[in-house]
Amino acid sequence: MVSVDLPSSDTAATAVSIVVPVRNEADNVAPLIAEIAAALDSRWIYEIIYVNDGSTDATGERLVAAMRQRGNLRQIRHATSSGQSAAVRSGVRAARGAIVATLDGDGQNNPAFLPDLISAIEKGGERVGLAAGQRVGRKDTGFKKIQSRIANAVRNAILRDGTRDTGCGLKAFRREVFLALPYFDGLHRFLPALVRREGYEIAYVEVTDRPRHSGVSNYGFFDRLWIGIMDLAGVWWLIRRKKPTPAVTEVTL
Repeated sequence: MVSVDLPSSDTAATAVSIVVPVRNEADNVAPLIAEIAAALDSRWIYEIIYVNDGSTDATGERLVAAMRQRGNLRQIRHATSSGQSAAVRSGVRAARGAIVATLDGDGQNNPAFLPDLISAIEKGGERVGLAAGQRVGRKDTGFKKIQSRIANAVRNAILRDGTRDTGCGLKAFRREVFLALPYFDGLHRFLPALVRREGYEIAYVEVTDRPRHSGVSNYGFFDRLWIGIMDLAGVWWLIRRKKPTPAVTEVTL
């Protein structure tokens, strides 16, 4: 088991960490890694962190093979599947870059949009805490699209986070901002609302959705389509209870 409490200090030059949560995506590993490299090579010093969320297929073995070819590829493994939010958090905790970008491991999120997301964080300076992908031309089934629209509408009506699409896996943020957020299962669905709660602005980047490379969805129906009522109520409570952050200075002689 790999400890992910602190990033390693021997790669301080890493500027960007790409976090990819996966479960049973063996056939999608190699193509997606190649696309990430094509999008980022010669632009940033970066690393790719795959969080293997308890896969029972050949995902782990495919990642090991890819690691032999790419020195900037890392694999963090959960002994048992803990869900997408837990996988993203493990990856962010292990990240060595000050900027972290995420995308799903099934190939539906196109890595070609990663530079736009990362640049939005860099150009936004300290005021922008999150760059969120907003999908256009979605390739999901009609039923999934309807469910997603309803979920996003209900969430936005209650939280008023100003975000059309929180389900897109393509996001970029500052590592320290993410780690300051309260953690709970389903966190990745509420990032815009929670980042705004901390006083940051959100940058939006339109991205083109596409079909997955192969296989079927490995996170459950409720993980991908429904906003849990208890989670929604909890985030609403967190926003209402937020107090202004005090301005802190140290008095020196």
